[in-house]
Amino acid sequence: MPIDSIWSYAPELGPALRQDLTGYTVVADDGTIGHVDRQADPHGLCHLVVDTGVWVFGRSLLVPVGAVTGIDTGERKVALACTRAEVKAAPRFQTDSQTRDAAYLNQVGAYYRALPARGTGTG
Repeated sequence: MPIDSIWSYAPELGPALRQDLTGYTVVADDGTIGHVDRQADPHGLCHLVVDTGVWVFGRSLLVPVGAVTGIDTGERKVALACTRAEVKAAPRFQTDSQTRDAAYLNQVGAYYRALPARGTGTG
């Protein structure tokens, strides 16, 4: 599977990229999604696993770090370049084994690549 920008942080995020984002609040353009449960980088495919709490019936979501538009270390907040509805409509994340499943990761990457481009910020 080729690695592309959807699996890499934007370079303009700078020093914040070296932060452990576990526990950070994750926000979309139109509101809070949940918090970072963990971040992973299997085979260079960097992504966040986001615990949505009760918003999406307690399920977790896998979000490629290329969707991150801002990291506010003071507020402990990660901003995404999408809406809550777009995140909710992403391919469903069910088990940790999917973080190593090439077919699933290709599906997630294609979904997020197809979303309309948005600005940067921390929501």
